[in-house]
Amino acid sequence: MSQALPPRRANKTSIATVSLSGTLLDKLEAAARIGFDAVEIFENDLLTCGETPATIRQAVEDLGLEISIYQPFRDFEAMPDPIRARNLDRAERKFDVMQALGTDLVLVCSNVQAAAIDDDARAAADLAEMAERAARRGLRVGYEALAWGRNVQRWSQAWRIVEQAAHPALGLIVDSFHTLALGDSSAGLAQLPGERIFFLQMADAPRLSMDVLSWSRHFRNFPGQGDLPVASFLRDVLASGYAGPISLEIFNDDVRAAPAPISARDGLRSIAWVTAEAGVAAQPAPPVFDGVEFIEFAVDGTAAAALASFLRQLGFRHAGSHRSKAVELYRQGRVNLVLNAEPDSAALEHFEMHGASVCALALRVDDAARAVHRATAMLSPEWREQIGEGERAIPAVRAPDGTLVYLVGPDPSGRSIWEDDFVLFPDASDDAAMNVDHIAHALPPGRMDNYVLFWRAVFGLQPAQLYELPDPFGLIRSRAMLSADGTLRLPLNISESRDTGTGRVITAMSGAGVHHVALDTADIFATLASLRAQGAPLLTIPANYYDDLAARFALSDERLAELQAANLLYDRDEAGEFLHAYTAGFQDRFYFEIVQRVDGYAGFGAANAPTRMAAQLAERQARSPYL
Repeated sequence: MSQALPPRRANKTSIATVSLSGTLLDKLEAAARIGFDAVEIFENDLLTCGETPATIRQAVEDLGLEISIYQPFRDFEAMPDPIRARNLDRAERKFDVMQALGTDLVLVCSNVQAAAIDDDARAAADLAEMAERAARRGLRVGYEALAWGRNVQRWSQAWRIVEQAAHPALGLIVDSFHTLALGDSSAGLAQLPGERIFFLQMADAPRLSMDVLSWSRHFRNFPGQGDLPVASFLRDVLASGYAGPISLEIFNDDVRAAPAPISARDGLRSIAWVTAEAGVAAQPAPPVFDGVEFIEFAVDGTAAAALASFLRQLGFRHAGSHRSKAVELYRQGRVNLVLNAEPDSAALEHFEMHGASVCALALRVDDAARAVHRATAMLSPEWREQIGEGERAIPAVRAPDGTLVYLVGPDPSGRSIWEDDFVLFPDASDDAAMNVDHIAHALPPGRMDNYVLFWRAVFGLQPAQLYELPDPFGLIRSRAMLSADGTLRLPLNISESRDTGTGRVITAMSGAGVHHVALDTADIFATLASLRAQGAPLLTIPANYYDDLAARFALSDERLAELQAANLLYDRDEAGEFLHAYTAGFQDRFYFEIVQRVDGYAGFGAANAPTRMAAQLAERQARSPYL
């Protein structure tokens, strides 16, 4: 995180109505309900809403909002006569609208027309004239460089024109996407007089190789959801002394389809995150993790018996029962799996909606109270389950799909939650040193950015490289969220097809959920031999895979034969090796993976995903040819 700036007054928060779905009134209500201070009124939203500007003004005031700006006013400056005269007339009409709306600022974006004259003096003169007319009405004009503008693409060019116009009612508007998409530096913004920056718009984006207009229209997302250095951009703007709103202007296909309340929450959360990352807002530090304390499954009596039998085949033992609830503990090494069939609980609610599935994760953190404070600051308030007398109160927050994320910190007594809340059975096992390696989630289409921001802002996880994985029935996009020390790994997977492995999980569970849990072992060959002896339903890998493996890696014939006999998949990176095997699915809902990381391998065996998914399909079809 950047070094903090000196204490300063917080900027107001704003969001462009184009960044939310629905009618204009829907957008205003969503922005107000989540806690924004202001909105940018996007012209098309006003033109198509069927309400008068005066009515919209009243609605905004009734909701406790302000209108921070009216935008955009296009293709104005440096046009030949007589278009110039018509443009000034057009500006006067927009001033009428602004006054009816009750806003004093209009955004003029740099001209994209082929007829635009490449002459800074002409552009400055036109903008000065527009600013003079605006000033007569008590209004202001902000000039923004579009990254695809005809003659003006960079903020420094726009600033040069604003300076040349030298009118107090004309100022600069800066946008993180328009600057950073061109690889332009924002450092010079810190040297500008802050009062001459009239408005700030923030947007992030994934790094893509495509034309900047298409990139802007379809892939702009909220700060923290992309790959651009938005925090340093914000820091540079605020270092100038800019005191206006921090506003969001987002364009992408997923946001256009998402419910407005979800996008509004993401938007305000993104401002909380980016201001903290820029060092201009004090927030609690993200937690430091020590892995996963437990994974909780929502079940009823029938599902609990079936899942318990499945877990025993995987080497888990029944390790304890809850003191007051219908909750059972299954354990292997450091892996704790909880089966919750308690009536009148969050688990029951989850089961009724999704069937047998993971309903909660518990993460070991260095300071649970600080983690909750951080989560609350990032718009994830604390949630508490009902507890019995003498039981441990474990704070939690909800993930976007409703899954509970418990935060287990060190207890001053030195006792574990299992000693406090469970009757533990004598442990006569010789459990292998198993750990949770990663927990993979299946997400509905269009929700990847939503989850990336949640895990990044609330818990400080960082997004890894995006992979596209070919399934027999479509494409799956996968991106892992990782803690700094690698003790927490959460791959996120989405697919547009209902027939891919990810799509089938979404259908089976009626929504997002964990689709597999990976368990790490120090000796995967011995572990798999033990699992086979216990009847574990392990996935069979096609022989053709090993022929290809021999061509890709310099492995001895003996090594290949060893891998094939164990139905093990293999990968290698610059650090080390990765060996992994899979179980068949539990009721086609979720499955387990057994992995061994050698010498610091960092990935997830993405190259093997097509083979694994084809093998899973073959296993399902063998059980039911009509699937």
